[in-house]
Amino acid sequence: MSRSRPWSPRVGRALLPVGVALLIAVVLAFLLLPIVALITYQPLHDLINGFGTRVATDAILVSLKTNTIAFAITLVLGTPFAYALARSRFPARSLVITIVELPLVMPPAVAGLGLLIAFGRFGLLGHTLSALGIDLAFTQAAVVLAILFVASPFYLRGAIAAFEALDPTLTDVASTLGAGPVRRMLRVAVPLAAGGLGAAGAIAFARGVGEFGATILFAGSFQGTTQTLPLAVYSLFDANLDQAIAIGVLLIIVSAAILLTAKLLARSWTSSRTSPSRVDLSIYAPS
Repeated sequence: MSRSRPWSPRVGRALLPVGVALLIAVVLAFLLLPIVALITYQPLHDLINGFGTRVATDAILVSLKTNTIAFAITLVLGTPFAYALARSRFPARSLVITIVELPLVMPPAVAGLGLLIAFGRFGLLGHTLSALGIDLAFTQAAVVLAILFVASPFYLRGAIAAFEALDPTLTDVASTLGAGPVRRMLRVAVPLAAGGLGAAGAIAFARGVGEFGATILFAGSFQGTTQTLPLAVYSLFDANLDQAIAIGVLLIIVSAAILLTAKLLARSWTSSRTSPSRVDLSIYAPS
């Protein structure tokens, strides 16, 4: 008479969905608990009122201004850089990409210290800049430079990948029609890679909005001048916890909106890559 095994494959298959569901629930609960705690810490009315305080509005204006400037510089300089790197093959290319990626893994505090030593009054370029009447450290320009240093690599790496994914035949055909390199980039490559570029830009902008470590070391935290939203949270932590939490919730909302935008753009880019391309390249030829 055979004895049934206490643990059979059938039992394992039945318990597997339960284990997976439990694992997902634990991970989601861990990730959502701090967010829910911040949102429910104070009444909704007080939370909304915290969005309109002087500290919050000043930090919003500084963050919006500095991130917009840094983002514009990233797009204007980073797009042709990424396109050139995606289209080029040379011996030191891997080294160049590694340099681009280095700020992604560099601790933000080290990035801020490096910027201070490079551009500060007594730094590597300090005397040269002082002779030109330029003082960058602890100014709003320093905030822009800090955001550029830590956030632009997110755009550059995504843009390089977006341009590399394009069919080179399309730009080659445009070249045979007489389109120059700049025209091929602006009229062929950028429109076709727009979804990927938009997703990379959204991630870079979100990283810039959340930048803290490099900014506080290189630009300081002066309300109305260099104090961005993350710095406002830090400065209010001891002085007014309710206001700090309100600004923190505002940052969560902004970050979630940017992340959703990035996902929608990335999905659009993926769809455009998998669907047949019907591009009339004759419009890219010089008129």
